[in-house]
Amino acid sequence: MGINFDLKVIKIGLLITLLSLIFGIGLGIAFGAKEEVFKNYISENIKANPAVHDEKSKDKIWRYVQRAHFHSAGIAAYSLALLLIILVSKMKDSAKSFSSTMIGIGTLYPLSWYLMFYLAPQIGRDAAHNHILTETIVYISTGGALIGLFMIFSSIFFDKFNEVK
Repeated sequence: MGINFDLKVIKIGLLITLLSLIFGIGLGIAFGAKEEVFKNYISENIKANPAVHDEKSKDKIWRYVQRAHFHSAGIAAYSLALLLIILVSKMKDSAKSFSSTMIGIGTLYPLSWYLMFYLAPQIGRDAAHNHILTETIVYISTGGALIGLFMIFSSIFFDKFNEVK
């Protein structure tokens, strides 16, 4: 007797989540291989745009890209567990597909940290933090994660979104 689940029902969320995990691992590999590339990018752009920086900028911007790495790997890892819960839940296939896609979208949050790392040396930390693309990524990814979590809780504790018996 074996357990057989059709991963196709969660494939979009799984794809996004795995890509996010690869992004986080890739950043870690890049740090190990060429950390100076990241630090030089920061230093050179701070020198080119001194009016928007203070003495803390270099270290804080370096921390942004580290956060992209940490968050990407961590969020993707726990999202894989959430996708497993969705897969084995009693949700209708359409609800499994939608909720897993929302969880997958939630794993895109670390891109906001990476975008801040990319923009901050050129436009300043506050401007990068408040940039429309940064905020859009934060709101959409956070919203996706919350919707996905809401559906999981609703299915498990309140029998919502589940197949009718």
